[in-house]
Amino acid sequence: MPRYSVRFARFLAFLVGGDSVAAASRRRPWSNRGARMVGLLDGWVAWAGCGGAWRAVGGGLLGLTLLAPLPRLGAAERLDRENLLVFHAAPDRVMPVKSIADWTQRRAEILAGAQAVMGPLPGAAKRVPLDVTVVQETDCGTYVRREIVYTAEPGGRVPAYLLVPKAVLSGGKRVPGVLALMPTNNIEGNRPVVGLGSPEAKPGRNYGEELAQRGFVVIAPPYPHLGDYRPDLKGLGYASGTMKAIWDNLRALDVLAATPGVAPGGFGAIGHSLGGHNSIYTALFDERIKVVISSCGFDSFLDYYQGKPEVWRAGGGWTQDRYMPILAGYAGRLAAIPFDFHELIGALAPRAFLALAPIGDSNFKWQSVDRVIAAARPVFALYQVPARIAVDHPAGPHDFTPEMRARAYAWLEKFLVE
Repeated sequence: MPRYSVRFARFLAFLVGGDSVAAASRRRPWSNRGARMVGLLDGWVAWAGCGGAWRAVGGGLLGLTLLAPLPRLGAAERLDRENLLVFHAAPDRVMPVKSIADWTQRRAEILAGAQAVMGPLPGAAKRVPLDVTVVQETDCGTYVRREIVYTAEPGGRVPAYLLVPKAVLSGGKRVPGVLALMPTNNIEGNRPVVGLGSPEAKPGRNYGEELAQRGFVVIAPPYPHLGDYRPDLKGLGYASGTMKAIWDNLRALDVLAATPGVAPGGFGAIGHSLGGHNSIYTALFDERIKVVISSCGFDSFLDYYQGKPEVWRAGGGWTQDRYMPILAGYAGRLAAIPFDFHELIGALAPRAFLALAPIGDSNFKWQSVDRVIAAARPVFALYQVPARIAVDHPAGPHDFTPEMRARAYAWLEKFLVE
């Protein structure tokens, strides 16, 4: 378990804008039920291996709906990332997973571990009316591209693109919706995803445009602190840009759900590089996503750039504010990070997951991806859906080639349209 000093724990609480439960209770009355809930959460999180120094985040705005776990001494040891079929029956007792019910306990540990680093997933208090505004609408032949703005949370408006096939607009059909998440692009943001990239932009990043041409309703939100989208992460109560992105994406799914002509029954999520792991993170917290495709999106934290110390320094790699700055505290002890992609992908089961990991990818090593997928496969087997997880290793570098995109679209059509 990560061992934080009291001073660092207090700093971390300050960083995410929180205060102690005791201070929060003095500021506003809590019901006995609420106090009991905090006690239960404290004990449960200790079992989950993420500590129990719970702190209310965001003051009166978020109330009891957002509670952030901080690691503490004496919590259960971190479970093996490569053996997902075990769980904590008690802090000092590890048991084999023999049923779906047992797995749900391990899955709860995984979600708690992710939130210990990303910050807590927002609750109902932030799910305000979307108030979608159409800024501009463009006829793109077989579909219409709408530049929209929606409200993700109080004080947080998000610009996005919504692509709607004309066959849907005419009222003739209902089609699946897809969340198309952008790769890293600090100049153009999410515009290349919908076909608005400059001539200098890397090819193959227009997967949102191509999916609309194939008949899907597509929404493409931005990513915090890339391009023109610069939300106040601390002011909005986030410990990481990752969790802000997740919340923006969940609200984008709400926009899809409210769009006439979008078929019920689940969404797809697809992305390259940054969008590849952002798709995994988002699907972890929203089971409305039934199909996930990650192109060049991950390897194990243990293997990222061969574990070179410089990539784990504060402000670099995964530790940037727009990603997960708390990870800087794990430099030199990466095995203590309370979650990894083995667990995240296992937690997606029984939904369909495809990883595209080129042999020549210099960011994320295909051998590490294979180990991650191998660890996740037993969970899909537990659900009796082994064919719903796959990994491909095309030739080439960190890219999203036409052949890779064709494979991705076929996977979406197989598991989302069926």
